[in-house]
Amino acid sequence: MISTITETLFSEPPQETLYHYTSLSGVLGIIGSQSLWASDIRYMNDSAELRHTADLVANEVASRIDASHRRPHLLTSFLDWVKHRITNGHILFGASFRANGNLLSQWRGYSAVGKGASLGFNPATVASCAAKQHFRMGRCIYDRLEQQALIAQVVDAVEVLADGIEDGVEREVYHQLFEHLESDLLRLAAILKHPSFEEEQEWRLVSPVVSDYRQAAVNFREGRSMLVPYISFSLVADDNDAVDLDHVYLGPTPNISLSMNSMKMCLAKHGIRPANGIEYCQIPYRQN
Repeated sequence: MISTITETLFSEPPQETLYHYTSLSGVLGIIGSQSLWASDIRYMNDSAELRHTADLVANEVASRIDASHRRPHLLTSFLDWVKHRITNGHILFGASFRANGNLLSQWRGYSAVGKGASLGFNPATVASCAAKQHFRMGRCIYDRLEQQALIAQVVDAVEVLADGIEDGVEREVYHQLFEHLESDLLRLAAILKHPSFEEEQEWRLVSPVVSDYRQAAVNFREGRSMLVPYISFSLVADDNDAVDLDHVYLGPTPNISLSMNSMKMCLAKHGIRPANGIEYCQIPYRQN
């Protein structure tokens, strides 16, 4: 049942330009390597996104128990398993795109010192690259009622999965059953975002689930306060292709003319000519 949910949610192909905000060093890395770094989603926003899914499960479980559910032990076992596995279990890697390439909130994060850009990728090319590498694209869900309805379906699936097992058995018995749901639950958690982030209009690119990072092509980069696991996602369908950009926004900077010129030169040097050009964001630069 959960696999049906995730297949539906990841079946919608993106139609609009997909913007990826990054620093100028990030621009050099992306166009130089022709790839994006897809980070372990547990390390995105200090794992707050995954905790949001765990909170949704907790609310659903509490609601059913308050309504005198006949299998409270099953529900509390599932909640305990979710809280542990969602941050300590299998790994899912993701990269973020925005439908809006010119958001002040994003510039504050990526262009705090006048060094940021928003790269607008062609959606068909990204989708093609994703299919080739067995990644999936999903539009993030922000509506709380829709999120609650999806989590209710997940808990319904848990009840069906445990049908025939008496309530009150050792939790390890239940946990072995829940493992069948782990991959799809991670994919769902990757696109359930807190409603306060709705303006971002995010699309999430997610990898196949990794059960053993030692056998996978996992690397590590320096994060703000820790090492962050990541894998590379190729942005070209063929080795001879250039990165396919529809459009580029240059973030707030004190040197607009020089910055625009060097960005055009850099992209052209790598054979990249955005179909809709390069544009300044028109947001005044303010130095703190």
